Amino acid sequence: MGITIALTPFLTTTTTTIVPALIIILITIVVCVIQTLKKSTTQKKLPPGPKPWPLVGNIPEIIRYRPTFRWIHRLMEDMHTDICLIRLWNTNIVPINCPIIADEMLKEKDAIFASRPMAFSAQCMSGGYVTTILVPFNDQWKKMRRILTSEILSPARHKWLHDKRAEEADNLVFYIHNQYKSNKSVNLRVATRHYCGNVIRKIVFGRRYFGKGTADGGPGREEIDHVDALFDVIKYVYAFCISDYLPSFLQGFDFDGQKKIILRANKIVRDYQNPVVDERIKEWKSGERKLVEDLLDVFITLQNSDGRPLLTSEEIKNQIAELMIATIDNPSNAVEWAIAEMLNQPEIFQKATRELDKIIGKERLVQETDIAKLNYINACAKEAFRLHPVAHFNIPHVAMQDTTLGGYFIPKVSWALLSRAGLGRNPNTWQDPLKFNPERHLDGGEVVLTKHDPRFVIFNTGRRGCVGSLLGSCMTTMLLARMLQCFSWSPPGNAIRVDLAEVVDALCPANPVIAFAKPRLAPHLYPTSS
Repeated sequence: MGITIALTPFLTTTTTTIVPALIIILITIVVCVIQTLKKSTTQKKLPPGPKPWPLVGNIPEIIRYRPTFRWIHRLMEDMHTDICLIRLWNTNIVPINCPIIADEMLKEKDAIFASRPMAFSAQCMSGGYVTTILVPFNDQWKKMRRILTSEILSPARHKWLHDKRAEEADNLVFYIHNQYKSNKSVNLRVATRHYCGNVIRKIVFGRRYFGKGTADGGPGREEIDHVDALFDVIKYVYAFCISDYLPSFLQGFDFDGQKKIILRANKIVRDYQNPVVDERIKEWKSGERKLVEDLLDVFITLQNSDGRPLLTSEEIKNQIAELMIATIDNPSNAVEWAIAEMLNQPEIFQKATRELDKIIGKERLVQETDIAKLNYINACAKEAFRLHPVAHFNIPHVAMQDTTLGGYFIPKVSWALLSRAGLGRNPNTWQDPLKFNPERHLDGGEVVLTKHDPRFVIFNTGRRGCVGSLLGSCMTTMLLARMLQCFSWSPPGNAIRVDLAEVVDALCPANPVIAFAKPRLAPHLYPTSS
C-alpha cells in the first residue's frame, strides 16, 4: 500500500511528460520516412514524358489527340527522346524507339518483360486468356506455347503442310491471271489478304472457302467478311482503349466505342470458324473421321499422359482464332506496300525480276525451296517490314518487377511498347529512313527474314516473339516472289505514280493499291483452275 501511494505522483508526472515526447518522436519518424521515400523516389529517374493531370494522368491527351499512336510519335519527336513515359490513370505506358533500349529489353531483361497486360480486347479475343500471344505470363501461356512450338508450328509440321500452301500460291497466280484475261486491274489489298487468308484456312481447316468463293479464284462474301473482321481485331487490340486504364467500377463503360467494334469483329470471326471446329470434334468422337489431315485435326487429337484430350474445345477455338489473326497481317501488308513502292521505283522491279530469272528461270514457277536463294526478294520484303509495319506498336510487354531501361527507372507493371514505326524509321539508325531501299539489307550474306535485328521488329524478336515466324516469312516471300515472277505491274490508266500516303488511324496505304498485271511467263505455266 505504501509503495503504491509513493509511486502515484511519479506515474502521473511521468505520463504527462513522456506521452507528448513519444508523439513528437513518432511524428519525427514518420516525417523522416516520408522524406526518405520521397528522396529515394526522386532519385529514381523516370523516362521523360508529358506532365500528367492530377489523378487521370494523360487520359485527356489521348482523348483529344487521335489517333493515339501518332500523338505519341509526335510527342517523342518534339521531346527529342527515344523512350518516354505516359501515365494513363495509374498505368505507366513506356514507348520505345531506340534499338539499343529495345535490345536491352528483349535480351538482357527479356524475363522481366515476359508478361502481357490485361485489356478488354485481349480478354475478348483470347477467350479469357487461354491462348498464347495475348496471355499474361502464367502456366496457361507456357502450356499453349509449348503445344504451338512442338506440335503445331514446328519445322516438321511446316514441311507436312507444304502442299496446302503450294495450292494457295498457285491459286493466287490463277486469280491474278484471270483479272488480266478480264482486262481488270488488281486490287493488291484484296489479292494479298486473300492469299494469306486462304493459306491459314487451308492449313487449319483443310478448306479455302467458308462459302463457295468465286469462279475466278477470288474470295466470296464470306471470306471477305472473315478477313475484314480479322483486320478489325488487329487494329483494335491494345489500341489505347480508355476504359482499360480506369478503375474497375468504370471499366464497364465503352467511352470510345472500341469495345463495340471488338465484340462485333470477334463475333464474325467465331461465327465462321467455331461451327467448323464443333463439327470436326463431333466427327472425331463419332469415329467418322480417322485421319489427321490439317492443324485442326492435330489440335483435336492431342492427348495428355492419361490418354485424354489435351485441349478443351474452347482452347482450340480461341487458339485457332489467334492463329488466324497472327498470320494474315504482316505478309499481306508488307507485299502490298512493297509493290506500291516498286511501282514508283521501276529499277527495283527490274533488279527483282532479274534475280528471279537468273535463279529460277522462266520455265517453272518459284517454289518454297527457292526462298533461301532469293536475296534481293527477301531484302525487298525486309525493307517493307522496316518502313511499313502493319502495326504502330508491338503487343505490349509488362514489367513483372521494378527495373531499368536505358538508364531510366521503369516501375513494376509498366507497359513497355516497342514502336515498330519508330524503330524502323529512326533517323539515328537508318540513313534516309523514309526511302524504300532494299539495298540497305544486302551486306554480302544471306538475307533471312526471321533473323533477330534490334533495329526494327519483324516476327520473332524476344521471348514473347511469334512462334510462327517460319510460316510468316515463308508466306511473305512466296507471295512477293510469285507476284513478281509471274507478272509485270504498272499503275492503272494514265497514272504515273502510286499514292504512298498512310491511312490516318493505321499504317496501311490510305487507298488500296491498284495495279495492272501483265503475264511475263509462257502461257502453259499459268494454272487453269483453282
